[in-house]
Amino acid sequence: MKKFLFAIILSIVSFNMIHADVTWKLSNDGTLTISGTNMPDYYSSYSSKAPWLSQKDKIKKVVINNGVINIGGGAFYECSNLTSISIPKSVKSIEIRAFWECGLTSVTLPNSVTSIEASAFSGCTALTSVTIPNSVTSIGKSAFLGCSSLTSVAIPNSVTSIGYDAFNGCAKLTSVTLSNSVTTIEEGTFYGCKSLTSVTIPNSVTTIEDFVFAFCEKITSVTIPNSVTTIGNSVFWGCDALTSVTNLAKTPQKIGDKTFQKYGTLHVVSGCKAKYKAADYWKNFTIAEDIKDELTWNLSNDGTLTISGTEMPDYHTLKRNYAPWYSQKEKIKKVIIKSGLTNIGSYAFHECENITSVSISNSVTTISDHAFYKCKKLSSVTIGNSVKSIGEWAFMECTSLTSVKIPNSVTSIGDLAFHGCSSLSSITIGNSVKSIGKWSFIDCKNLTSVKIPNSVTKIGENAFSGCEKLTSVTLSNSMTAIEGRTFSHCSSLASVTIPKSVKSIGEWAFAHCRKLTSVTIPNSVTTIDKHAFYNCYNMTSVTNLAKTPQKIDNETFDKYGTLHVLPGCKAAYKAANYWKNFTIVEDANGSGTTEVADVEADNGMKDGKYLIDGKVVIVRKGKKYNLNGIAE
Repeated sequence: MKKFLFAIILSIVSFNMIHADVTWKLSNDGTLTISGTNMPDYYSSYSSKAPWLSQKDKIKKVVINNGVINIGGGAFYECSNLTSISIPKSVKSIEIRAFWECGLTSVTLPNSVTSIEASAFSGCTALTSVTIPNSVTSIGKSAFLGCSSLTSVAIPNSVTSIGYDAFNGCAKLTSVTLSNSVTTIEEGTFYGCKSLTSVTIPNSVTTIEDFVFAFCEKITSVTIPNSVTTIGNSVFWGCDALTSVTNLAKTPQKIGDKTFQKYGTLHVVSGCKAKYKAADYWKNFTIAEDIKDELTWNLSNDGTLTISGTEMPDYHTLKRNYAPWYSQKEKIKKVIIKSGLTNIGSYAFHECENITSVSISNSVTTISDHAFYKCKKLSSVTIGNSVKSIGEWAFMECTSLTSVKIPNSVTSIGDLAFHGCSSLSSITIGNSVKSIGKWSFIDCKNLTSVKIPNSVTKIGENAFSGCEKLTSVTLSNSMTAIEGRTFSHCSSLASVTIPKSVKSIGEWAFAHCRKLTSVTIPNSVTTIDKHAFYNCYNMTSVTNLAKTPQKIDNETFDKYGTLHVLPGCKAAYKAANYWKNFTIVEDANGSGTTEVADVEADNGMKDGKYLIDGKVVIVRKGKKYNLNGIAE
């Protein structure tokens, strides 16, 4: 009987604590003030609506205090009298149906928000404007569906994905600026936007899915960039005013009988008319071959080289092996790549040693191999927001280049891309980069710090070797390996955090990092190759969170200071070759592995705080933690 009563009491305590992360107060004037940290997902739980929704008709204004990190799913579901909200910079996500069918008239999201989830503002028919900051990376499906008063929207280049039906039925939407990082415009995104007169499809887009612009009755013209390879069915169906289509693709995309409802004038690149004439449904247009494909350039008296066209050749594979301006390379001081050009060909400006600045337009998607190799006076480069890849040796030995900002559109940085850029002191790597090639920043002797975004899954060997002034590194938590010599001879490197995603540390990875005094090896690491920390002679403290010692050799470390291990593991390290040479202290507490737990929550346990066996346990996304953030 006592056990039964204790179970009842425990369940009551658990129920009361599950919403303990937020507190709220509704004043007489209809202002709802919310404080705390993590707001629960009220929508998905079904059994537990937001506690203030019982008085939703009284809510006119919402003030969310700083510290709240999210706006929970269904938090303000059908609050039709809610007209304004203040969102602090602590908020990172707007969750599913958070403002479904609210009376909001305008919304400004802080630049801390990274995601707008499905149907977040769906049915907000009074919403006329929304400000989306450049911190947002994703907009969920139906996010603004049926926002019939919304007149314009600018989607920043940080956004890489927009879910289907995101702006479906926004009947007063007249203009849209799309992100240069989006590769797919998903099904029905702008369906029924009856007032939409203009939209620019960026060069990053490769796929336009079904019904994307269907029944956009006021669109009169559209330009399809040559990056687009797939166009779905009924994309422009019901676009009665669409009389002019420009297609920059040299090979016609396959389309269906209902992709277009009306066939006006089709403008294509010179030399492509015959292909479109032979292509199903494209041939129904009146085809005008009036887009010039030729590359034009002009070198002014002040040394400014201006280049226009659509596509630059790969000069390395041409028999002459030189760009047409190469004979005057000594005169070139500044390069301007005009909008419309989609790539910078290989060897385009190699050894143009007097170039000091380059401006690359947003139409360029590729910087090819050796493009700016040995441009020794190049000190400034602006990389457009559509560039997806930076080729091998692209900026190698640009010894005057001091800083580089790699935009969010870039997904890969090639081998030796910035090798030997000895004046490079700062670099910003966009949050879409997935791979950084081997030797990519080797011998960038003035580089002081680098932050590898979590999008990066692979960094090649020797990538930052010889960066003598590099003092700190933040590594991606998507990496599984630190390759050989990645940070060797970074003689100023004082701190590095090895993420818990890493499983292996390669040969000489941190060798000759002479200012590195301590390192924590997460329990995910199973392999440490020889010489990994060789000649790190100031390293006096090593923390190893692995319960089973990894196999190392006599030169993995060449100095044996204090080794901190988890309780109960000292004996295993005492018996392990070379680990036993350390002074072993059994005092590691597992901190540093706080982000992911190893233990699944019990069935039915929703996110929140619980009292279990006298201890507070936090459940987050199906995992259990204690108050220190350690897996229970």
